[in-house]
Amino acid sequence: MLPALHEQRWQLPAALGALAEPEALRQLNPAGGEPLPDALLTLLARRGHGSAEAVAALLQPPQAPDPLLHFADLAAAATRLEQACRQGEAVAICGDYDADGMTSTALLVGVLERLGARPQAAIPSRLEDGYGLNATMVKDLAGQGVALLVTVDNGVSAHAALERARELGLEVILTDHHTIPEPLPPHLALLHPQRTPEGSPFRGLAGVGLAYVLAAALCRRQGRADGLRMALDLFCIGTIADMAPLAGVNRRWLIDGLPRLGQSGLAGLQALQRLAGVEGQPLDAEAVSFRIAPRINAVGRLGDPQLVVELLTTEDPERALELARDCEGLNRQRRELCEAIEAEALALLEADGSARPDFVLLAQNHWHHGVIGIVAARLVERLNRPCALLAGEGNGRLRASVRAPRGFAVDGALGACADLLERYGGHPAAGGFTVRAERLAELQQRLQQRARLWLEERGGSHPVEPEALLSLTAIDREFLRQQRRLEPFGIGHPQPVYWSSGCELRSQKLLRGGHLQLELEQDGARLRAIGWRWQGEARLPRWLDVAYRLRLDRWQERERLQLELLGLRPSSTGESGDAEVMLQRGERIYWCRRQGTGLVIRNAAGEELHSGSSPDHPYLRALLQDAATALGLAA
Repeated sequence: MLPALHEQRWQLPAALGALAEPEALRQLNPAGGEPLPDALLTLLARRGHGSAEAVAALLQPPQAPDPLLHFADLAAAATRLEQACRQGEAVAICGDYDADGMTSTALLVGVLERLGARPQAAIPSRLEDGYGLNATMVKDLAGQGVALLVTVDNGVSAHAALERARELGLEVILTDHHTIPEPLPPHLALLHPQRTPEGSPFRGLAGVGLAYVLAAALCRRQGRADGLRMALDLFCIGTIADMAPLAGVNRRWLIDGLPRLGQSGLAGLQALQRLAGVEGQPLDAEAVSFRIAPRINAVGRLGDPQLVVELLTTEDPERALELARDCEGLNRQRRELCEAIEAEALALLEADGSARPDFVLLAQNHWHHGVIGIVAARLVERLNRPCALLAGEGNGRLRASVRAPRGFAVDGALGACADLLERYGGHPAAGGFTVRAERLAELQQRLQQRARLWLEERGGSHPVEPEALLSLTAIDREFLRQQRRLEPFGIGHPQPVYWSSGCELRSQKLLRGGHLQLELEQDGARLRAIGWRWQGEARLPRWLDVAYRLRLDRWQERERLQLELLGLRPSSTGESGDAEVMLQRGERIYWCRRQGTGLVIRNAAGEELHSGSSPDHPYLRALLQDAATALGLAA
């Protein structure tokens, strides 16, 4: 979503000092390799890749070290699974209902089948069972003759279930990447990223990465490299879908696996690509995130996760296509539910008046638990506020999904309200909780107070944070090819955000769906720009600064470069040569002008703030930064 001009706060990265000199920047190019453009070197330096060695490691990460040296229990886990394979034992793979959990389950089921065990998937229902392994599942599995459980993407907090497993004589291998509790539940072996040495390249693994490590160790013990066939494909899907950080072995294995993903031997993945409209195309991280992963996740949200496990393990193309069509139907249902809930949520906000709450908390008994997290994320994007959507759970309880902008710690906020909650969990960007209806008003009041303080510190508006200044004349297919050398992009290494200053607006058009289309010109170069879900003014100023990502738009077999707009603001460097610019922050208006090498900010009361005053308040510091970038004093 592209917010209105007055709601945006531009914040450029800190200056690079000596690295701002072109020759110093170019020293970051790895020796003997193809040089990168200055704009990309600037971006990498700002992201902390401040040496040629660091840039080389990003472009071509080292091979993964021996995981046996990083996971203390890996040898014991692989030994026990080897025994199960040799004796044809029944093994339960106990997964989770998100894409990470389902791909993890499918990965181990597929590998263990090839190596002689009799694996079966055991994934709880989101609606009926909730998250993680439970005691009833353990009892049922023991009754079916299962003596070995392997958890994937869950397990470290399943105390009751694993105490029951010990009582029934079941052995358990835990593989999980969620917060480790104290004490741990009983287990034979534990694979967890936080149990690896400090600085280990395995620290960022998601559940599917741990399943891959375990499967690789087992195949190595048995001398069966063929057992890992297609496992890397599932690693790529699950890692990207779970938004795991793209560093360490995650980055190495994605670089190895993504180029061959489009030609995967998995019948189910081929069927998904066909229905997603990406058949025969190279699959990058973006295609996995927006075309493949949603069709898998929709099943866990609305249907039976066993469908995905069968889809990703079947070798029958016809059965795979049938199952993929089921995924497609559930994904369509998911989209319709999300659109309906989002419209209802916005109507509820509008009914409460024009003032936006600092923490958006909305509840409706009939909302679907499986999709409220998606809608909460959309509201965060639209409103730039932390949001919680709650659906009825019965017995006077409501279950919530929480999402928040970067910088607001969801886990910390929920922890501060723990005395009001039945249960809760999460991480800084997202979480969930269950609350009794009679405690909802007090919970909302507490969350509002916390969000209000946070919004005051950050200035309240949408942050626009471009990383490198780029001329429109530099944007061509060659620059896009160079940018692709930095892929894959994702968590911890996002798509580059550029800005261009003093662009002339040649035309603007509001497209169906509320999207803004612009034609921009700078020094004779013209490019089309798209702002999704434009919320702002009917007419824009003639001269603009624009922040954007660079895209290759494909439409009816034609390709063209375009800018995906993330921010717009009136430019102070256009033809008019304005010496003063206006900034609006909420209801407040400020006038900013250059004064020598510094700047002066004046408010409506005539009070002035000078850049040399070094104010302590975060709001004033942010205001000075905004004014500096608006006047071209910061790059």
